[in-house]
Amino acid sequence: MRYARIMIRRPFIMLALTFALAAGAVAQDIQPMAPPGASADRFPKPDRPVAEIVSAQWALEKERNKADEVGQVGALMDIREGQTVADVGAGNGYYVFRLAKRVGPTGRVLAEDITPDYLADLDKMVRASGQSNITVVRGEAHDPRLPPASLDAAVLVHMYHEVAQPYGLLHNLAAAMKPGGRVGIVDADDIPSKHGTPPKLLRCELAAAGYKEVSLKTLKGGVGYLAIFEAPSPETRPDPATITPCKEEATRGRKKQ
Repeated sequence: MRYARIMIRRPFIMLALTFALAAGAVAQDIQPMAPPGASADRFPKPDRPVAEIVSAQWALEKERNKADEVGQVGALMDIREGQTVADVGAGNGYYVFRLAKRVGPTGRVLAEDITPDYLADLDKMVRASGQSNITVVRGEAHDPRLPPASLDAAVLVHMYHEVAQPYGLLHNLAAAMKPGGRVGIVDADDIPSKHGTPPKLLRCELAAAGYKEVSLKTLKGGVGYLAIFEAPSPETRPDPATITPCKEEATRGRKKQ
């Protein structure tokens, strides 16, 4: 499950507003890294619920550290020093700083998100950390706006079920991948309205966007599963008009929520 943000008490509303305005100014400085890709209206909408974005983090950091979540994902995806990796939907940056250490000073992490306050907070943390191999990027719900053919790997962590236009996002993300680039999706095996994606549904949607499954493994420590896919090349990416959305029945016959 995800943890909701703490509500602000009334005496601190004006102070919170001041910080929000300052955060907005920082967020405006964070820009996309590439021109727009295919527009959202070219893609079919998913035939399933889309979960609401309720928090910048999926679970308590202590629990994730104990499971060595990032270490498991990094090893299974063969993320190495010198590579360029994107964290799509970076949230509070839990993966960002750990991946930055993994790829080292000769590598780069692109921390992408679409939520202004998440971007502002993350930008402040990156500046404070002094890590020069992290770039914060503003994307769109259907397009991460990342440089073409720049990524060795990309991770989407506990956020795929929140993507309102998955076919557009996957199509435009593929353009940012190097040949043979790997996309890793970490999620819970549950229906989207309960903040998960059943593997059968995930496989169907990724295949519809031209991705090839490499592996799917349950992560230790109860942090979900990791599905790894190879992104399609420019020649094999399906035309948006030919993509058929996967039916919700692909959620293993569970009832609609």
